[in-house]
Amino acid sequence: MAELTIHSTSVQVPNGDLLIDAYLAEPTTPGPHQGIVVVQEIFGVNEHIRDITDRMAKQGYIAIAPAIYQRLAPGFEAGYTPEDITIGREYKVQTKADELLSDIQATLDYLKTRPNLKSGGFGAIGFCFGGHVVYLTAILDEIKATASFYGAGIATLTPGGGEPTMTRTPEIKGTLYCFFGNEDASIPASEVEQIEAALREAQVSHQIFRYDGADHGFFCDRRASYNAEAATDAWAKVKDLFHAQLQASE
Repeated sequence: MAELTIHSTSVQVPNGDLLIDAYLAEPTTPGPHQGIVVVQEIFGVNEHIRDITDRMAKQGYIAIAPAIYQRLAPGFEAGYTPEDITIGREYKVQTKADELLSDIQATLDYLKTRPNLKSGGFGAIGFCFGGHVVYLTAILDEIKATASFYGAGIATLTPGGGEPTMTRTPEIKGTLYCFFGNEDASIPASEVEQIEAALREAQVSHQIFRYDGADHGFFCDRRASYNAEAATDAWAKVKDLFHAQLQASE
């Protein structure tokens, strides 16, 4: 499929009294198009996340990246220095699962207001902390396809405390793809195996992809850990996932 021309802009997503800053990209063709939520790393809706949002739009989706730190640090955007990592992690540990679910649902509701949206379900893709978040938000009724990249802690914790996010696996209704680097020290192989076992036991439609030589953040070409071979393969699988579960099911 040839990439489409797109238009991108900053918008605000209402969730009660909260206005969530978000980056929106959509094809210039009238559509209608399915919607996809892009969930940030700990570094905010930065250049990398905006680029991924644009890439999804060029594939024919209305793509939106909400600022999931809006409640804590409006306007936060960072690079990849050790100082940026420290700050991003400080915000991450203050997030709460119920608020994240609420904010992503509000983002889906916002997409429904777009005149060129095609109804029938949404996709979600997330990276780093966002990979954990989209595993959680896969339990939302309208999410039909989720791509989770190197989400640490899925098997051991949940934002804000409580039972690990993995325990909610039986609530997932759509198809879930998970991508991990075998050199990622933040996600031991044993935890990946636990996630896969939980998905299998819950009979969730899923695939787990493991990449030799790939570390945490392997998809991000702004990071030293970028692995072009793994990123290229993963992107092809993401496109296949969303095409099969969203476009091909029309």
